[in-house]
Amino acid sequence: MMLLVGALIVAIGTALLARSMFAGTATPTADAAAMETNGPKVLVAQRALPAGTIIAADAVSYQAWPKDMVQDAYFIDGEADVAKLLGTVVRFPVTAGEPITQGSLVAPGDRGFLAAALGPGMRAVTVPVSAKTGVAGFVFPGDHIDLVLTQSIKPEEGEPLRASETILRNLRVLATDQSTEKETVEGKTVVRQFKTVTIEVTPKIAEKIAVAQTIGTLSLSLRAIADNQGELERAIAAGDVSIPEGASKEQEEKLLKAAMSRPMDSGSTFVTGGDVSRFQRRSMPSRSDVVRQAAVAVAAAGGVPAGGTAVVFNPGPVVRVTRGKVTEAVPVGGK
Repeated sequence: MMLLVGALIVAIGTALLARSMFAGTATPTADAAAMETNGPKVLVAQRALPAGTIIAADAVSYQAWPKDMVQDAYFIDGEADVAKLLGTVVRFPVTAGEPITQGSLVAPGDRGFLAAALGPGMRAVTVPVSAKTGVAGFVFPGDHIDLVLTQSIKPEEGEPLRASETILRNLRVLATDQSTEKETVEGKTVVRQFKTVTIEVTPKIAEKIAVAQTIGTLSLSLRAIADNQGELERAIAAGDVSIPEGASKEQEEKLLKAAMSRPMDSGSTFVTGGDVSRFQRRSMPSRSDVVRQAAVAVAAAGGVPAGGTAVVFNPGPVVRVTRGKVTEAVPVGGK
């Protein structure tokens, strides 16, 4: 009986001690919540902001913060104007819910601004545009575009071949003219025409754009936001984007976001004049087509007279062979 009574006393004492411990931990939590509510509001990231992110209105917001943890580098509600921060670029990665510091942002005009806006290994190139080739000004920094090359190819015989080809896709716009932010007046976005657009590309794509500008005319094609998600799903299905096993949710989101913002120079599409009008060429004429056209022209001229010779010039490289005093032009591969 004495052992049972002693065990009962120990059990009751343990329960009372555990209850007091749990009750003691609830008080600091309530005090911290109260301190957080009563503290000033600081500017924090609404989502993860990698280095090079252009700050938009939905990327940051004010949130109550413990007064004892507020630092001088924070943007405090009532002291900082968020409108002036739009268009700035994140210099260092900022996690979701982390306060934005003054040193983590680079403003337009500051030294190294454009370099900070570029992702690792990326380059910035500028393309001249007009109101017709620049979507009438409805392209803003942060949007993604495709580049369309339009050219007219003149063969040696016949009408020129007119073709338009989407050569590059999913290019991020860094700036229009020298502006890196959207201008708003009374809550409405101001649409302005611009003469140049600066885009983010890989070194190889930068070389392709430099050559494309010498071939024909480059036009911008604005991409829908939903296009990136659709192409991401196709890339995952094709195995172009692989997520390692055991990756955390943050790592998975980082990989997917990098894949969605990656410029693409493959899978281009094209349209020729024959796809638009029946009176235009669909492809370049081959050598047999040129010979056939020459034969038709000879026949239309009344044919070859008796003892005469019809000479048809076959386009392409030739070799001039001289035998004695006679020189003959022989097409390469002809004999």
